[in-house]
Amino acid sequence: MSLHYEVVLTCSLRGDTPDTVLEALRWHLGLVPERPSGLDPDEHAYPLLAPDPDGRLPGGDFAALRPRSRSSTAGRELCAWGLFSRNHWLDDDLGGLVTILDLLAPHVEDPGYGGYFREEYDAAPTVLTFRDGTHGLLKP
Repeated sequence: MSLHYEVVLTCSLRGDTPDTVLEALRWHLGLVPERPSGLDPDEHAYPLLAPDPDGRLPGGDFAALRPRSRSSTAGRELCAWGLFSRNHWLDDDLGGLVTILDLLAPHVEDPGYGGYFREEYDAAPTVLTFRDGTHGLLKP
């Protein structure tokens, strides 16, 4: 029997995040239909963050990648990318979370909290963090 997890990712990516990373995220989020040509199909076998319209999570799955205005410097507006995703995952897919975290970590703008995952019947989540271009876990 498989375990099921709620996986939430939330972070701001710097405005200079490479287009290749943004395109990979758009594909993983289900925002574009074709896998970008530079992604290894073994490592990125299918979109991991695409919302399931029939998902089991209360309120449903959700995915967004949006430009955000962060501040203004010398008359120029600096932008970042806001990422939010909430999905229902099977335990067999949970290893793919490292693929996504490795993609995000070098481009995260603000260190610290990056989301969580939790088995669907657990009250305490395992918190995901970003710091200095890497990712980590804070277990309850």
